[in-house]
Amino acid sequence: MKTTKPKLPVSISAWQQDPGSGAQPDGGPMIQINEPKLSAGTLPTKISNPSKAPAAKVYSPGTAEFRYWAAAAALERASTYWGALLPGVQWQVGKVLPVDLYHGEDFNAYYDRVGLRFFQGQVGSRTVYSGESPDIVCHEQGHATLDAIKPQLWDAASIEIGAFHESFGDMSAILCALQVPSLRHDVLAETSYSLYANSSLSRLAEQLGWAIRQGHPTLVEPDCLRNAVNAFFYRDPNTLPSNAPATSLSSEPHSFSRVFTSAFFEGLARMFHTLPAQDEPNLLQVSIDMGKILIAGIRAASVVSTFYSQVAVKMIAAASSLFPGPYSDALKGSFVKHGIISAASSQSITQQVTTSIAAMVEPMTESHDLPKMAISVSEYGLGSESIMVHSAVEPKRFNITGAALDVGPLQPVSEELQAKAFLEDLIRRGKLKNPKQPDPVYTVKSITGSAPPVHYHHTHELVAEGDVMVLKRMRIDCGLKHM
Repeated sequence: MKTTKPKLPVSISAWQQDPGSGAQPDGGPMIQINEPKLSAGTLPTKISNPSKAPAAKVYSPGTAEFRYWAAAAALERASTYWGALLPGVQWQVGKVLPVDLYHGEDFNAYYDRVGLRFFQGQVGSRTVYSGESPDIVCHEQGHATLDAIKPQLWDAASIEIGAFHESFGDMSAILCALQVPSLRHDVLAETSYSLYANSSLSRLAEQLGWAIRQGHPTLVEPDCLRNAVNAFFYRDPNTLPSNAPATSLSSEPHSFSRVFTSAFFEGLARMFHTLPAQDEPNLLQVSIDMGKILIAGIRAASVVSTFYSQVAVKMIAAASSLFPGPYSDALKGSFVKHGIISAASSQSITQQVTTSIAAMVEPMTESHDLPKMAISVSEYGLGSESIMVHSAVEPKRFNITGAALDVGPLQPVSEELQAKAFLEDLIRRGKLKNPKQPDPVYTVKSITGSAPPVHYHHTHELVAEGDVMVLKRMRIDCGLKHM
């Protein structure tokens, strides 16, 4: 009787984390893995552009075939990590998340509830592809993942909630990177086992950061796009400028996201140092533990404009519930240090976590839509006296906000003021598509010819619903060049 030999796995090559680093980023550590299976698991993806996958084998960097499999490796990495923590969860776009690797010419990538869009941009003779970077791929896939977990955040008229979406993208990039054994080994050696340090793990999207820096040197960090190790302290985002150099904090979502990302990253480092040994297996374990805590915190958090503090408190409670021990104190110390929760409230957090953990980590009732609220907009020339916005007004389970710069917690601001600040921020940064004015568009070129001839950098538009205009999100755009 004839027997069929089992098919041996096919290897492909990919980047360990980012296509390069340094002043002239071109190349970096590579890994070889088995051919990615994008259709597998609970969060499957599909590369729709290019429509045909090259043969699975090891290719040289710089080729279209290598770029395809480098992107596929990152997509599989994120789907595997988050899928294991989110059984039964499905993308907002449907069962499969489409991915366009060549949507046009720009230093950009975005998620738009249609799929993930990646671009390529020219710097001198070098072309930088955002879809080639695992950091960027896992960041954008993070947006889709958060949208699957907490769809109410999509249309919320809140500066802080928009920034949390960006922070989750960066947290996704960090946690997914830690699933690579060689990267864990390198980072421990690079940081001498002190994880909260400037490193290849904390530096996000080094190559794209370099590309943007060539024409816009103040928009990004000196060695990356964003760094999870920073000294930014929580501020009421309504009091911040709409744009600022990377050295300062602004209300722009990518800028303000750095406050939560840094607190998260330091909390991860503190959790790691509570373990019996600071080694590679424990670093992998703490990355999985942190993912569970983060998901539980997000699911239990009330959707309010001060979303950072609500997620932080729920993460502390989740740490106590899921992992009795020092994790919760490690997280609390980090969130207090970065001002996401005030020092004055830390004792009451401890008391409530001790007495009512179960209530604190119970998921909020899932509803895809937040209540709408009317705000006056006559002064903005939008063709309407008032518009409706999705207001972040779910009942708080725990009355806590971020820290004031002097003493105690920040005083709450009305939801109407929060929503109006969000709208005005969009207008200042040119992110609101105004039907009464010409659209700022950017001509793009597609390698494959399948991309649209123009690309819009708006994130929101006004949509008629009956007799009223409603503010709606179009996409989560990550193109810092056009902030």
